[in-house]
Amino acid sequence: MNFDVIVVGGGHAGCEASHVCAKKGLKTAMFCMSFSHVGNMPCNPSIGGSAKGIVVKEIDVLGGIMGVVADRNALQFKMLNLSKGPGVHALRTQEDKITYPKDMLETLKSTKNLTLIEKEVVELIVEDKVCLGVKLVDGEEVRAKAVILTTGTYLEADILRGSSRVPEGPDGDKRSHGLSESLRKNGISLFRLKTGTPPRIKKESIDFSLLEEQLGSNMPLAFSFDTKERMKIEDEVKCYLTYTNEKTHQIIEENLHKSAMYGGYVKGVGPRYCPSIEDKIVRFKDKPRHQLFIEPESLYTDSYYLQGFSTSMPIDVQEKMVHSLKGLENAEILKYAYAIEYDAIEPSFIDYSLNVRGIRGLYAAGQVIGTSGYEEAAALGLMAGINASQYILNKEPFILKRSEAYIGVMIDDLVTKGTHEPYRLLSSRSEFRLMTRSDNALERLFMKGYELKINSEERKERFVKRQELLSLSRELLETIRIGKNKEVLDLLEKRDLKLNDPNSKSLYDLIKTRKVDYKDLANIYSELPKLDFDEEMSLVISIQYEGYIKLEEKEAERLLASESFPLDSDIDYMKIDGLSMEAREKLNAIKPNNIGEASRISNVHPSDISVLLLYLKGAKKS
Repeated sequence: MNFDVIVVGGGHAGCEASHVCAKKGLKTAMFCMSFSHVGNMPCNPSIGGSAKGIVVKEIDVLGGIMGVVADRNALQFKMLNLSKGPGVHALRTQEDKITYPKDMLETLKSTKNLTLIEKEVVELIVEDKVCLGVKLVDGEEVRAKAVILTTGTYLEADILRGSSRVPEGPDGDKRSHGLSESLRKNGISLFRLKTGTPPRIKKESIDFSLLEEQLGSNMPLAFSFDTKERMKIEDEVKCYLTYTNEKTHQIIEENLHKSAMYGGYVKGVGPRYCPSIEDKIVRFKDKPRHQLFIEPESLYTDSYYLQGFSTSMPIDVQEKMVHSLKGLENAEILKYAYAIEYDAIEPSFIDYSLNVRGIRGLYAAGQVIGTSGYEEAAALGLMAGINASQYILNKEPFILKRSEAYIGVMIDDLVTKGTHEPYRLLSSRSEFRLMTRSDNALERLFMKGYELKINSEERKERFVKRQELLSLSRELLETIRIGKNKEVLDLLEKRDLKLNDPNSKSLYDLIKTRKVDYKDLANIYSELPKLDFDEEMSLVISIQYEGYIKLEEKEAERLLASESFPLDSDIDYMKIDGLSMEAREKLNAIKPNNIGEASRISNVHPSDISVLLLYLKGAKKS
């Protein structure tokens, strides 16, 4: 068998990588160990959340499939951080763990140019630093022009509970054996990481009357530009909230030595921003309680997920811990929590295109390069798929800047800073939060996806109409004056809005006050176009935060200026006098493309950048 692209793994990264390569017209094969685990959600069946929800929007705008599948299988939609600025607004959905993977599998099966194969890959075929394909567990060789590794947490994985260590992948699946050794043989450095998952509780054993209800947002929400029908609040499934207590903390503290994490049984490093419950108790001793969300896993099972209660304690201790919680005193545990430890590629071996350094045609994405989370994996899978396609088609790699997308922030962080723990996207990681908002993902990225031939002509027509509608609306808001319009003046009085010389003000000025909505004005002025929820949000935020957005744009221009100083890939930094030894080693390993990238590398200090700038001036003179 021969293909243009081989994708190894069927998780969220593998799904996006396979889909986009096939969509670009390349003969693509996705190898996975079990079709039943394609698009699987071994941890919380949710999509989105802080920063992550914006990434799902970016995936959708660039032609990915996570958003549209998430919309079709959501149990609850919730817009987070609405009490804060628009730069951190992010959508989160509770997904159906049964139907989401089935929908994803059917979507891939119906994708032209894509073949799904249920066989294990155990070895890479690399000759003269070029990846030419893979070897299967039965010895068969399959050739391709590019290979994308999206093996998630499966590489030499171990499931940990207390002192028990079982060689298994997530959800009790078979682990991947052999690929790690093949990577090492090809000079790629690996390290061990750890993540985990909480217990699952039987619905009938939960006393919901003792829990706090958590409803979705009463808004017409969706991730995808293609989703027409929006779920109504009355059709959404409820989630619930409970808390740890003094008794819970006491049980954990008394049994800390039995935890795989604290008993010394774990070799890998766990995620700092999604810690186990025992880690929270140890690190935040002053906190009397920690909130826990109790969320449904599916309409077709009686299983509830205990978010925030990840642990690697033995089974008997987990029983005591769960039963100490309010509402779960008589809980029946359907599946016990566990930690999972696995091999990952050191991010320093990945470049901006997600090509594995030193091996042409080999790409990697998702948890195998040090990230955590379905959304991060999907975004990286999409980018690896795009760039593998660009490589095969002899085109320039597709690189997103930090000021263009959260995806750009994530890749830049991984390449320049690396990670010693599973990397998680956070809004605080971006210095351009107002430029990379949830509501403006279409404006930022749609045409890039179209130019890459991922977004269709039909999609482009809808996008162009949307932009024309927003442009017309903004123009009318700027030109229409209040004058003596009684309806508007009455509205201002009702909203207790006092303006100096209101008659000279435009409708645009009223929107900027944040006390008048676009919908209010559209009900008064028939010439204002009717906008849907997403269009109105995008327009209003761009007006109300215009000044702050312009400040960020200036900062982005400054960053861009620093990136206009290119650094050749053949520079030997060990020979540049004045650089610290640590900076020389890091610069030689990462080979930044420009001064801007060099300045963001860990342990490359401002003094080192000054030396580099002097070096570039000297190189120009010579």
